[in-house]
Amino acid sequence: MAGLNRVILVGRMVRDPELKKTNSGASVTSFTIAVDNLTKVGGERSTSFIPCTSWNKTAENVAKYCSKGSLVGVDGRLNQRSYEDKSGQKRSVVEVVAESVQFLEKKGAAESTDDQLDDNSFEKSSITHEGIDSSDDDLPF
Repeated sequence: MAGLNRVILVGRMVRDPELKKTNSGASVTSFTIAVDNLTKVGGERSTSFIPCTSWNKTAENVAKYCSKGSLVGVDGRLNQRSYEDKSGQKRSVVEVVAESVQFLEKKGAAESTDDQLDDNSFEKSSITHEGIDSSDDDLPF
């Protein structure tokens, strides 16, 4: 039986992506995205920080067009690898190898939105549309 290894995530970058070149000249970008976890009604919300890696043209585009706070959609596969750190300790890493990264907002949109809103504006607001209350308690993020 063949296995299936597919990951699709939407989240915000927690820091600027790091673009590097391998010895063979391939581009690789490492970044981490924050993904909100679904909770039961009234439960505490939690966030997972997912390390991601992209290669070649995808890596170059991520480094060029994304920065801390950028909202991105990542489509890829889960990868587990081991390495030895500088002190000789064996380390294990689980990461998403991003085959596709979608930029879900214009560059800088996260900063301009933050400048226009105070910290509590989302908690206080409730949007209604045709009698449906879609307060932020109902949102999965």
